[in-house]
Amino acid sequence: MDVFEAIKLRRSVRAYRDKPVEEEKIRKLLEAARLAPSAKNRQEWRFIVVTDKRTRELLVDACKGQKFVGEAPLIIVGLADPSVSRWYKVDLGISMEHIVLQATELGLGTCWIGAFYEDKVKEILNIPENKEVVALLTVGYPREEGSRLTGRKKLEEIVCYEKYCFED
Repeated sequence: MDVFEAIKLRRSVRAYRDKPVEEEKIRKLLEAARLAPSAKNRQEWRFIVVTDKRTRELLVDACKGQKFVGEAPLIIVGLADPSVSRWYKVDLGISMEHIVLQATELGLGTCWIGAFYEDKVKEILNIPENKEVVALLTVGYPREEGSRLTGRKKLEEIVCYEKYCFED
């Protein structure tokens, strides 16, 4: 599968099979994140890999009651120290998207989790106060084949050349 095919196939998965993600696949996902670019090559991102069933269940409440969070066999929590770089959210987003695309190539589904109570996530995972939880990512084998992305805007609706051209 080439990168563009992975981009087209990627979708948000909210229903997972009860099947653990193999350790070699987890390592490949994390390696994809490690290879991502970052501002001044600071590589400030940090990841917590959560596979423990009880911990995943605790994260459901921390993720505003999204039940599928606990059903996913793997949760990757992305965090960083905001004092290191003003670009930490962008850097972490790039590295997490590397995980998403690698997961797609491996036949895994993912879903970005941006709705969560940071203080609860920090408490559950023993994350220090000076770190910021930027996003969580559920990962696993999709329960069913999903549809491809639909309803995407045309390029002409989102792209200008040389200067601003949108009619607000």
